[in-house]
Amino acid sequence: MSDQAKGAVIIGASAGALEALTVILASLPPRYPFPIFVIVHLPPKKRSVLAEIFGRKCQLRSIEAEDKEPVEAGVIYFAPPDYHLLLEGRGQISLSNEEEVLFSRPSIDVAFESAADAWGDKLTAIVLTGANNDGAHGLAAVVRAGGKAIVQEPSGAYAQAMPQAAIRACPQAQIMTLSDISSFLQNKSQ
Repeated sequence: MSDQAKGAVIIGASAGALEALTVILASLPPRYPFPIFVIVHLPPKKRSVLAEIFGRKCQLRSIEAEDKEPVEAGVIYFAPPDYHLLLEGRGQISLSNEEEVLFSRPSIDVAFESAADAWGDKLTAIVLTGANNDGAHGLAAVVRAGGKAIVQEPSGAYAQAMPQAAIRACPQAQIMTLSDISSFLQNKSQ
């Protein structure tokens, strides 16, 4: 793990993810001091092009996470289709093909819970647009571990179910528009 990675950001999204993530990730500066883990619900049998798309849109390196990959600050790691993304401490990514959670693999809940265990109060977790309840329990786990919880303002989400479920499970979460989330993450880097 890079010495400068003193915290981490994890983002979960589903329906409407591409547009929401573009607002947030494309605005981050090139020397962002934290790793960013992104979990998006994807069809299991198709190759993901998210890392390629965001590699062109972002100033940060954008890659699909691989098993046993070391974690580096300033890199956006996308969970691959049909694998849960887990963190082995703060230094390494682990991929799992265990059972789906809420019909999803990758599961936002699984990734958030793993990140909460690894990063504790140094973690910022963000739930964006989506059409199910994935992420709600994981966000609550982040708060229990002392981390910061942010939820996209449901009225601005392409699909409101996921942000609404996250707010119900985690009423202390900060509710922000996409542009406010973007500004918050930019300010966090200074």
